[in-house]
Amino acid sequence: MGDDQAITHTIGITGATGGLGGRVAARLARRGIPQRLIVRDLNRAPELPGASAAMAPYEDMPAFERAAKGADTLFLVSATESADRVDQHISAVDAAVAAGVTRIVYLSFLSAAPAATFTFARDHFYTEAHIRSTGVAHTFLRPSFYLDVLPYWADDSGVVRGPAGQGRVAWVSRDDIADVAVAVLTEGSAHDGATYDVTGPEAVTLGETAARLTALTGKTVRYVPETWEEALASRRPTGAAEWEIEGWASSYAAIASGEMDVVSATVPRLAGHPAQSIEGFLRTHPSALNHVYA
Repeated sequence: MGDDQAITHTIGITGATGGLGGRVAARLARRGIPQRLIVRDLNRAPELPGASAAMAPYEDMPAFERAAKGADTLFLVSATESADRVDQHISAVDAAVAAGVTRIVYLSFLSAAPAATFTFARDHFYTEAHIRSTGVAHTFLRPSFYLDVLPYWADDSGVVRGPAGQGRVAWVSRDDIADVAVAVLTEGSAHDGATYDVTGPEAVTLGETAARLTALTGKTVRYVPETWEEALASRRPTGAAEWEIEGWASSYAAIASGEMDVVSATVPRLAGHPAQSIEGFLRTHPSALNHVYA
């Protein structure tokens, strides 16, 4: 591990009002590291020692450039899924580079590729490619699906439904991802050019996942496979746009394809502790169990 006390420059943090960026900002503040929190809503910016806040949407290049001024490193949390998310990312990256940022740590996604089964993972690939094209020093963090969100995968009747087949996924907690991000942000050039898969300690099927949720909650949770067309049809009544429905369904299809069947040693190697298991996470976050169907 590097000596983060030696760091005197300012780290720009995006997404500080969210679950991942907020965790990273809080950890850096506890270490006394100066931060610039770049947020869309100043009223929601956390008040942290050593941190200043600036308001700038990703798509507003002049505002983002002003907000990033004085930051040497930028932690870029991917924007909320949208039809123009890649354009938003490109705008933020270009503004950051224009502001003098010399290093970008980007929160990407596991198996990001131009033809990734999970359609939203394609956005991450193109964002990574653009960051590389700028010549700025960079590190890409590619986490698996979040353990924190797992309880929401079950519907109101306790059914996890989707075209995941018998594929496997190594669920990872946002706490573990934040610990990895802090290590990368505070250890300087040691991680330049690296791409890290960030996963939990084991890959399990959705059937096994449902069985574990059942054991932990005492509620019956089941996995019901769907075909691709069934998955699209079951989600269309939400009224969401087709690109969003395909994104939701393709998250399951990516599990079926094997693209999520990755177990890495990144958490223990960089964070210095074992990655949390499903049981370990839910036992230490009992409130998350309340989100498994009532």
